[in-house]
Amino acid sequence: MRLAVVLVRTQDLVNIAGVVRAMKNFELRDLRLVAPEEYDARRIEGIAHKSGDLLRRVQRYDDLDAALADCTYVAGMTARARTAKRNMQRPREIAPELLARADEGQAALLLGPEDRGLTNEELDRCHRSIAIPTNPEYGALNLAQAFTLMAYELYLARGVAPFKVPRRSAAPATAEQLELLFRDAEEALGAIEFFKTRNPASIMRTVREVVHRTPMDGREAALLRAMCIEVVRYLERMGLR
Repeated sequence: MRLAVVLVRTQDLVNIAGVVRAMKNFELRDLRLVAPEEYDARRIEGIAHKSGDLLRRVQRYDDLDAALADCTYVAGMTARARTAKRNMQRPREIAPELLARADEGQAALLLGPEDRGLTNEELDRCHRSIAIPTNPEYGALNLAQAFTLMAYELYLARGVAPFKVPRRSAAPATAEQLELLFRDAEEALGAIEFFKTRNPASIMRTVREVVHRTPMDGREAALLRAMCIEVVRYLERMGLR
């Protein structure tokens, strides 16, 4: 995948660091900077820890044309409404297309300066424009935040690895295991006088509903049963039952 993140006239070094941090989190490698107001790789790495490998690959340009010269597809992020009609898309919509283009040739994700964003002339160089929907009364996503949302959508579109399975897995609890659990739970609740004026059958029916709503494995059922048994044994040891 050949996808470059291109930041144009970035004003605050902290925002570059925020973009670098997001790139590391979501496995993007290539950063191009066009006329940044300040740039210090050591300071950025101090903010975005363990990003030295990415920072060593950073390319710097004096103008946007040079930064995009080898690109066959460019998508620009914008927050401001424009009078001209543009090919506007949301991050989730464009992510698969942007990745597909990056597999075919050099693609770029373009972001402008913090105060005004990309100009109309800079957006003219983009095949697509990307806008993130926000509260119309508080459209205050900064550069790093907006990029992070886009990077996350690209990461999802590439296919995120599933959550790791537990090292030790257990088979689903059997009907016998659950019935033993319900029996011991009722005994423990009775031992601490939980029912009092309550109807035990009604209470235990609710307990069953809760347990059945959450599929339980055999190990979990055994743990809960052991807790109930220990409640009764503790009361017996203390002479309270």
